Amino acid sequence: MNQLPFRAKATHLITFMNQHIYILLLFVGILIFPQTIHAQVDFNKRPDDDLGNYEDAYQEHFFEALKQKGIENYQRSVDALLKCIKIDDSDPTLFFELGKNYKALKNFGAAEDALKEAVSKAPENEWFLDELYDVYMLQNDLDKALKTVKQLVKFHPDYKQDLASLYIEAKKYKNALDILDELDEEFGYNQDRDFLRNQIYDATGNDDDRIENLEERIKSNPGDEASYLRLIYRYSETDNTEKAFETAKELLEVNPESELVHLALYKFYLDANKTDDAIQSMKTVLTSATIKPEAKAKVLNDFVNFVSAHPEYEPQLLEITALIDTDKSAKTLKELAQYHLKINDKEKALGYFEAVLAEDPNDFNTIKDVLLLRLDLNRDAEVIKLSSETLELYPAQPILYLVNGVANNKLNQPEKAIESLEMGIDFVIDDSKMLSDFYTQLSIAYKLNDNITKSETFAKKAEALSKQ
Repeated sequence: MNQLPFRAKATHLITFMNQHIYILLLFVGILIFPQTIHAQVDFNKRPDDDLGNYEDAYQEHFFEALKQKGIENYQRSVDALLKCIKIDDSDPTLFFELGKNYKALKNFGAAEDALKEAVSKAPENEWFLDELYDVYMLQNDLDKALKTVKQLVKFHPDYKQDLASLYIEAKKYKNALDILDELDEEFGYNQDRDFLRNQIYDATGNDDDRIENLEERIKSNPGDEASYLRLIYRYSETDNTEKAFETAKELLEVNPESELVHLALYKFYLDANKTDDAIQSMKTVLTSATIKPEAKAKVLNDFVNFVSAHPEYEPQLLEITALIDTDKSAKTLKELAQYHLKINDKEKALGYFEAVLAEDPNDFNTIKDVLLLRLDLNRDAEVIKLSSETLELYPAQPILYLVNGVANNKLNQPEKAIESLEMGIDFVIDDSKMLSDFYTQLSIAYKLNDNITKSETFAKKAEALSKQ
């Protein structure tokens, strides 16, 4: 194998090394070059000029405003929003948020200005107008509120009802009625609108219009029981009893199953001396599953009063009370108890009062009725037990100490009677009759305890009070 001379080998080696050094440098350069380019031109980075700085600052202030509002620091939120507006005031949302913050700060003038600016930039934005409307309402500025809600009406019919309310506040009753008529015609009758309508009739005293409106409703919907009942009430209120009675009979003819109509009919029948019809109507009311207990109690009271004046109808009353014994409403039970007191049936009266007490054990008036009836019926041990328990709830009620003392005297327990009476007498204030009763019972107790001196002393005190 031919071998190169030493010089040639050296030259070749140097050349080879130089080539490798060049390749190595080129390779390193390739690795370094893109990084150098990247360092010079970063397409993901905003240019370092005024526009970039402003955009960063705008976003920073805006999010700061939202944050501060979220923690109810409204003034700082305002400050941040004003900085945003200084940078770029083209976005109406800035003024909307600014207005809400000013409203929270109760700076209503500034809130109005900010929200009006938001509306001027976006006139069709419902929420901007609604917020402005709220600011006017908070200031009770009816004229501006009316103007604003008229713009809102096109967005939702609820604003139309708001418009009617504002007309009522502004005493523009005809405008309000026109709006309510439009809404009723479009959507049917509504309890809230009826309330507004009655506000107008009450304010104007125009009962004729109110009645006419109800008559029109019945014509358009003869099966509308509620309108009949309202019309009966309005006729009665204006002393047009004849029309009220006719309307009630008309409702019964249209709707024979109506139970509510009998709340009016029984009175009309009584006034017309149609007693059998009246009793039948009362029976319908008192045995109804839908009529409220308060209404039943009123009818029962009227029935009791009627029977008190016409005792020959007592069997009918007893028949009805037997039918409603299962009705556990407190008012009905109390009416039944009062009736049996009137006819001196104390046992039956006590039973009803005890039923009330079972429903409401802390009803003080009923407790008192039960205690007095038990005393009358010589159920003295029960009186002592109930009065002692009730004193834990009502320790300053002198009647409880008195009945306790009476019951102990009746059971020949004078020491217990004296203890109760002497404790209770301190609670008697400005009631000479009750004080006299305490002295009388103390006189009885000391006599039972063989202390004649004290017994006579309290007897004289009681006599002195009875002469006053």
